[in-house]
Amino acid sequence: MPRGYRPDAPVALAVMLHGAGGTAGFGLELLLSLADAANLLLVAPRSQGPTWDVIAGGFGPDVRVIDRALAHVFERYAVDPSRVAIGGFSDGASYALTLGLANGDLFTHVLAFSPGFAAPPVQVGMPRIFLCHGTQDRVLPIEQCGRWLARELGHGGYTVHYREFDGPHIVPDDQRHAAVRWWLEGA
Repeated sequence: MPRGYRPDAPVALAVMLHGAGGTAGFGLELLLSLADAANLLLVAPRSQGPTWDVIAGGFGPDVRVIDRALAHVFERYAVDPSRVAIGGFSDGASYALTLGLANGDLFTHVLAFSPGFAAPPVQVGMPRIFLCHGTQDRVLPIEQCGRWLARELGHGGYTVHYREFDGPHIVPDDQRHAAVRWWLEGA
């Protein structure tokens, strides 16, 4: 919760998902350094297995955990419904795209840092998408992943803000800042 949280002033909410083998703490760290200044409420669940359930074969326990976490947050905090994002890194970014595209009536934005794919069973709404990828990524190569996804999502009618950076499979600080600025300020 941001330091400046007030119940009478709804805040932006970001559900942040870690990469394969990661922890909830890593998901949280993706935007934690920006939370107070940007007045962000962060939720960072942990996958129930080594990675997110859809990557391991289908939706299951991870969706239920995220649903419970969101129910908890919406019951207790004032959230601005026009600024609800889901994001993540690597497998977490793929899962964020999958859930974000399937739940565009809830998630207004998706923040995808180096995703591999998107596999929504249905597409609901049209969330705006921030997608960045490293040109030297050897884990999820940019041509088959980031560039391909940006093209396909754009062809699907989504608003995609796509950025490439010179680097490997990481999330540079300038990309974190750019994602939050794009999401909250429309930059």
